[in-house]
Amino acid sequence: MKRILSGIQPTGIIHLGNYFGAIHNWLALQKKFDCVFFIADLHALTVYQKPEELRRNTLNLLKIYLASGLNPDKHIIFRQSDVQEHIELGWILNCVTPIAELERMTQFKDKSKQHKENINAGLFTYPCLMAADILLYDTDFVPVGEDQVQHVELTRAIAQKFNNLYADILKLPQAKINKISARLKGLDNPEKKMSKSAASEYNYIALTDSADLIRKKIKKAVTDSGSEIKYGADRPAISNLMTIYSLTTGLDFSQIEKKFNGKGYADFKSDLAEQIVKFTQPIQKKFQAVSDDQAEKILSDGAERARKIAGQKMEQIKDAVGL
Repeated sequence: MKRILSGIQPTGIIHLGNYFGAIHNWLALQKKFDCVFFIADLHALTVYQKPEELRRNTLNLLKIYLASGLNPDKHIIFRQSDVQEHIELGWILNCVTPIAELERMTQFKDKSKQHKENINAGLFTYPCLMAADILLYDTDFVPVGEDQVQHVELTRAIAQKFNNLYADILKLPQAKINKISARLKGLDNPEKKMSKSAASEYNYIALTDSADLIRKKIKKAVTDSGSEIKYGADRPAISNLMTIYSLTTGLDFSQIEKKFNGKGYADFKSDLAEQIVKFTQPIQKKFQAVSDDQAEKILSDGAERARKIAGQKMEQIKDAVGL
């Protein structure tokens, strides 16, 4: 069975963009692939995290994984920092990767602008750690949004250089592009991606938002001129809201247009808010049912399974480079 690997940073809330850009797709992939899902707490350190918040967010993210339907019995789910081989291989790959390759990474450029007060070495070299995450598990496919394809391409380039220098032991992964993640935009700015680091909470709908807060956020969401509920490139705001409606209900755009024919934005927004509430409530209920102790046990068990795979791969790699 082919293997996929993917992870999310525990840097705060998980919103609908995160869910439909990653977790929703994992639910389908876990039926067809051998899956490794992790919580990327080491990557989160490139931006300062308050220690207690990082620990809390890590457990909450694991609970979101479980509440969404990921199966820790069938697949591996673990915390990145629990498997030391990630750091070990990350350093070796640092020593293989040309600086010029890292300098051209668009995410480094973007995050350097966002966090001018903390442009650290980890922010610059984290693509090497990301490559280690992937290569340790002989990953076949990495499900990503279009903004992450560059990282998978760099991983392939790093692996190929390692194989040429030492031994042909690193599998070259392929990006499995998810189109949905590129479509969900901010409620307050449909020209940019929905983002948990946005300045305003009215940019996103968190999976853990209360029903009243969801209604408030949707009511305040920006719309285009006019009032027709119609999808189109020239109508980015209503098209974004229709995308959310489609994802949470399963209706396609033509069905949504037909349902709201002759109705205006107020009717559409009101119904959209209720559909989101209906969608998120079962996830929230399952989220609340998972205790911290249960979450820690699942992460511990997952790390033990991950270390068996990563440890074997690391022995091959260390032997190849002479360690």
